Amino acid sequence: MTDARILATPTRWPRFLLPDPPAAVPMDLEAAVQAGAFAGLRAAVLELGAEGVMQAIGESGLRGRGGAGVSTGEKWRACAGAEADRRYVVVNAYQADPAVLTDRILLERNPYAVLEGAAVAALAVGASEVIVAVRVEAADAIRILESAVAAAETAGYLGPDVLGSGIQIDVTVRPLQGAYMLGEETVLLKGLEGKRGQPEQQPPYPTTRGLFGKPTLIHDPQTFAAVPSILTGEAARFAEIGATASRGTILVQISGAVARPGIAEVPLGVTIREIVDVAGGIPAQRRLKGLLVGGPSGGILPAEGMDVSYDQASLEEAGAYIGSGSIVALDQHSCVVDLAAVLTRFCADEACGKTIPCRIGLRRLAESGARICEGQPRGDELTRITDLSSDIVESALCDHERRSTLALQSVVRYFRDELDAHIVRNTCPAGICQPKADTRAGAVS
Repeated sequence: MTDARILATPTRWPRFLLPDPPAAVPMDLEAAVQAGAFAGLRAAVLELGAEGVMQAIGESGLRGRGGAGVSTGEKWRACAGAEADRRYVVVNAYQADPAVLTDRILLERNPYAVLEGAAVAALAVGASEVIVAVRVEAADAIRILESAVAAAETAGYLGPDVLGSGIQIDVTVRPLQGAYMLGEETVLLKGLEGKRGQPEQQPPYPTTRGLFGKPTLIHDPQTFAAVPSILTGEAARFAEIGATASRGTILVQISGAVARPGIAEVPLGVTIREIVDVAGGIPAQRRLKGLLVGGPSGGILPAEGMDVSYDQASLEEAGAYIGSGSIVALDQHSCVVDLAAVLTRFCADEACGKTIPCRIGLRRLAESGARICEGQPRGDELTRITDLSSDIVESALCDHERRSTLALQSVVRYFRDELDAHIVRNTCPAGICQPKADTRAGAVS
């Protein structure tokens, strides 16, 4: 199984996603059922029905754990209300960020929670087919999921006659191989259809026209894994945890200049400082310079960002977002200018190129960042970054384009001294870049 440290958290922080203590054998269905697995599905089938399930999910305050953080209850109702002869439920477990393992850890250590939540969602929206999309490199997660699906079908929790109700819920595990863009939901659906991975204009949303043109409910594994607890007497408790607009817990991977890197289940709405403290804080010999929050297309916050609440609204206001669920602490040896330039280049390389802001705008933005690092700026490079970022965000087709501007925008916003060192003084305070004076006429020196 994937080797990753699960960090201990304060006792006041509840756990809805990762079992505590962890199961000895995650695929052991009997042990999982004894621990409460499929009790939520049983309640949904035998007591609540589709309407009762959607009401409970809506009242819980559960929102999607990535992207825009859309209300789960509203999303389910939209899918259920769309006219169609067939609907799908898709678990987006691709986790495009190659450095983050939160979803993979969840699939490996608590597979039945994800499967149960997806089955409940299928019941609620009237779907008979669930597809779990996993990146092909996640071999252990695929093996564990396939074993868990087979065991659940044999026991009657999945398959043609769920719990003797006559309801059919078939689950298929689909390994996918592709680029970073597969993390975007409409691109993932294209991948499942065997088509070129490019995003679609929204609306219409997948809940209206998704996989094979049918209404499709798509969430990340953490959103589905939270569903069983909500249906088994934990709804009120779940709704009391987290930020006002984001309830419950989320998995966060903390790395970089911390004492104990790892993955922690944290309540939404706690501060980044509290999350970093779970990872042992910043060692005394290291000085915190900034925080990369959200992965390759995330924002870089200053050290003062430690006091920002970890929830969608607060992070967006600060210039970051939840994204892949990662926090990287940067110390005095990190160059935030170089990091922002590298991240922007990565996002430009991984972009599908369907639209001009994606194909050309991100490339020009990456080139601007590279010129600053090399000590070769052209005119007012910072104004160019600001204006170009605004143009990309306002005309973008998908969130990849919009979010890919965050790294450089946040450096312009928070790290002007370090930018000036590169642009005006041709030096890199961290000693990472090797900027050279530009001797061309009219160049900044």
